[in-house]
Amino acid sequence: MIRTLGWILLLGTLILGCGEKLDYIDYLESNRRLIEAGGTLTDAMVHDIFSPPVASRIYAYPSIAAYEIGVLADPSTYRSLMGQLNDFEPKSFQVTENVSLPLAALIAYYDVASRLVFSEHLISSKKEQLLEKVKNLGASQAILQESKTLGESMANHVLDYASKDNYHQSRSFEKYTSRDEDYSWKPTPPAYIEGIEPNWNKIRPFVLDSADQFIPRPATEFGNVPDSQFYIEAKEVMDAGNSLTPEQREIAYFWDCNPYKMNVKGHVMYAEKKITPGGHWIGIAGIASKNAELGWIGTAEALAVTAIYVFDGFISCWDEKYRSVLIRPETYINRYMDEDWVPLLQTPPFPEYTSGHSVISTAASRALTGLLGEPFRFVDTTEVNYGLGTREFQSFNQAAEEAAISRFYGGIHYIPAIEEGVKQGEMVAVYIAQKVSTRLTKNIGLTD
Repeated sequence: MIRTLGWILLLGTLILGCGEKLDYIDYLESNRRLIEAGGTLTDAMVHDIFSPPVASRIYAYPSIAAYEIGVLADPSTYRSLMGQLNDFEPKSFQVTENVSLPLAALIAYYDVASRLVFSEHLISSKKEQLLEKVKNLGASQAILQESKTLGESMANHVLDYASKDNYHQSRSFEKYTSRDEDYSWKPTPPAYIEGIEPNWNKIRPFVLDSADQFIPRPATEFGNVPDSQFYIEAKEVMDAGNSLTPEQREIAYFWDCNPYKMNVKGHVMYAEKKITPGGHWIGIAGIASKNAELGWIGTAEALAVTAIYVFDGFISCWDEKYRSVLIRPETYINRYMDEDWVPLLQTPPFPEYTSGHSVISTAASRALTGLLGEPFRFVDTTEVNYGLGTREFQSFNQAAEEAAISRFYGGIHYIPAIEEGVKQGEMVAVYIAQKVSTRLTKNIGLTD
């Protein structure tokens, strides 16, 4: 009897031991790991204060690296972006017996991300914590090593691709010099920062043929007399800013996403760190992935697709901004209407036309709608960590419409910049959906 009991106890121990050794699989299969990785990257970018266009680049390449590992995990469903994105050369990768593909995807994400930010340690430390956690959950040394080898190999391929997008060369290009013309953009208070990323149209797009592929119609002809259309549009901004409802103010603040916001107290000026517009939509992609209960591959797809649409949207938008170099409402209103008028939001440091929020929010919403459909109810909690509340939407497109009009409420865009920005974002999204697919069965982003 004692001997039989001993065998039962031993068998139970073996069963429990096997269960513990498999715990790492469930841990890695959860889509929360990739969403957490995205959050870590956002934290690093907020700490480092990257501009909205540059942030879109930093989100894109890690997401692509993780997605490409996902393709290796399910090649019968998912299509590689290699050979589809501009200059992204195909490459074969060996999946060895002990590789954990979700772990390799996370390693690829963290490795690429850490190379694109200044605060590399904030990301690399999370990677080390992940490896230690997985080890404690039962992953063998062979699993850890072979997964690391694959993840690093994919990361290196994506980093090589990133190194050729003209970003590093553009760091030495000529800076923007303010023009004297009445219509042209001038730096705005309180920091009077010179125009950021005037050469962003020289960055290689992922899908667009060129930065100027979708040029919006020209901005309203400049005029400074009360009966001119431009004056009327500026007065709309001023009047709206002077009579905002509580909800309109809430909407404006919720979508502010200005990483350059400066606060002044006495003689001291300090930055208030915020996420970028692209970061907000990457956050929404993560929230949507949770709500839809996507697996880790589907989540990698959602992050990558959203990031690609946002990245090309910024290139298209910034091309127009530094073509039209249009004066901001704050400068115009102070000069021709009310020298004491201040917009609700702090004016960001780049020209007015078109609205970046309108372009990239439209593009991102079309990407996510193509993946997850419409309606798609979600509560946007992206801004909670930055002192704001939540907002509920019935679709991604509804959220994009609110993001676009928020810039009018905030006093930093005329209506044409918003309306034409939405059209520009739509054209970018339709083109990407026609050219690139992450599925073998349909083009992601094309909806009925």
